[in-house]
Amino acid sequence: MAKGSAGLETKSLLNPGHKSKLRRFFTQIDIQLMVLPALVFIFIFSYIPMYGVLIAFQDYKLGSNLLNNNWVGLKHFIQFFNAPEFNTVMRNTIVISFLKFFFGFPAPIILALMLNEVRKMLFKRVVQTVTYLPHFLSWVVIGSMVTSILSVDNGSINMLLQKLRLIDDPINFLSMTEYFWTILVTTNVWKEIGFNSIVFLAAIAGIDPHLYEAASIDGASRFKQIRLITLPCIMPVVIIFMILAIGNLLNAGFEDILILASNPALREVSDSLDVYVVRVGIDNYRYSYATAIGLFKAVISVTLLTMANFLARRTGNSLW
Repeated sequence: MAKGSAGLETKSLLNPGHKSKLRRFFTQIDIQLMVLPALVFIFIFSYIPMYGVLIAFQDYKLGSNLLNNNWVGLKHFIQFFNAPEFNTVMRNTIVISFLKFFFGFPAPIILALMLNEVRKMLFKRVVQTVTYLPHFLSWVVIGSMVTSILSVDNGSINMLLQKLRLIDDPINFLSMTEYFWTILVTTNVWKEIGFNSIVFLAAIAGIDPHLYEAASIDGASRFKQIRLITLPCIMPVVIIFMILAIGNLLNAGFEDILILASNPALREVSDSLDVYVVRVGIDNYRYSYATAIGLFKAVISVTLLTMANFLARRTGNSLW
């Protein structure tokens, strides 16, 4: 009997699942302390300010007590849904978001796969440095560069097109609605492609090299190795980032649109939810109206994130 009890005690020590949660917490106290600053940061800057969503259901006046304003229920939500700009704003937000997702999400994966096949380390490092650099530049700098490149007066693109005799007169790209989405999405992909590829390069680096050796012995080409080894091995990482990207589908962008669409003529194709909130809500002191739009956007984003996670769970890879 004593021997059996000793065996159970040994099993309990070896298996942390038998310990209480509190005891496990103190056993891993060093790890818990490492996580604590991040939890405090999230609590202070993400959870405490959430009481501000009450403004969406009030006629809030700047400087007044949050609980002493008139409660108006869903008035500001109804105003937004009935606003003449509603269809345009939602269309622009959805189209820009899907274009950024469709082109921006696979781009760093493709770049990571291409860099993984490069055998010249010097060339690989140069390409990585060149593609990483735009991420660390502010949108003010990027916007100035794009404006200069697309300028009617001595803009590189117009000069090239004229040299190739594709156009006779310079085109004012940043004042024509038909070019704006292409310019916006291309600029975003160029700015973020290198930095976003770091995670996928790290995932590829963790693949067992013996898999490639075995495939090479079996006569698999490099493309077959990518399709049968690399892509399946990094798929869990791809799915996790895809879930996060779907949750951000309504984040069409703010700084990039605000800078590249400074011309009022582009408002028809550039007014996204974030830009609309600043222009109509904040600039006109309609804080309750702006908060209602932000809350509406947050609810849709959480719903999309939950649905994407539910679907991804069937593959065995999900956030929770």
